Amino acid sequence: MRKTLLSLALVCAVGAPVHGAVLEGNALYETLFKTGTLAQIETGEKLVYRRDVTNKALPDAATRDTGDVVLSLEQGDALMANLEFRQDDMHRNLGSFPASIGNPMIMYFAETVARDMAETSGGSPFYIRNRLKEALVSAAEITEGEADLEGTDIPVKIVVLRPFADDPNRDRMHGFEDLELTVAMSDSVPGWYLSLTAVTPAESTVGYRSETRFVTVEATQ
Repeated sequence: MRKTLLSLALVCAVGAPVHGAVLEGNALYETLFKTGTLAQIETGEKLVYRRDVTNKALPDAATRDTGDVVLSLEQGDALMANLEFRQDDMHRNLGSFPASIGNPMIMYFAETVARDMAETSGGSPFYIRNRLKEALVSAAEITEGEADLEGTDIPVKIVVLRPFADDPNRDRMHGFEDLELTVAMSDSVPGWYLSLTAVTPAESTVGYRSETRFVTVEATQ
């Protein structure tokens, strides 16, 4: 079995950025939705991610949504990436996506953040989802640095997005108006994504944080 463990201190271990820039349009899209990221994953392997959620406004929802997300590949008419949520003995199918488009974890991340925000703030899930989608393909800051992976420093790209910074409805978002999304990526990690994080500022009354981080590659039993 091939197993790769990611330090739980990944985000804290990201070193000083080498340089900063702004990605726009296609460049941002191609970085966040990089194709071919599942090409090196064998059909008999699974990528395991850990999703940890904190939500002071809805603590029960945070407990409900904290667990493992497992990505497996299945060959049918096309190679499909299947996502499954695991929490204790509960396993729930999250959907199947063509593996050719890349790793669907970023789509899962965006969808769960949109759902959490709508559930907590009472806002329209359609409006929130559309704003998040726009942020993922518009413009964002990117830096390069290093992170620790099993005792080895690996290069990482870190993209930061603030989807509601200029939103005309900021005053109706109940603490989510300054939500910040951070995506850390590296070719040195199976599946491309090291971590995907959404967090409200410390002074926000909602106290929301969602972090989905790569943990390991496990063999199919």
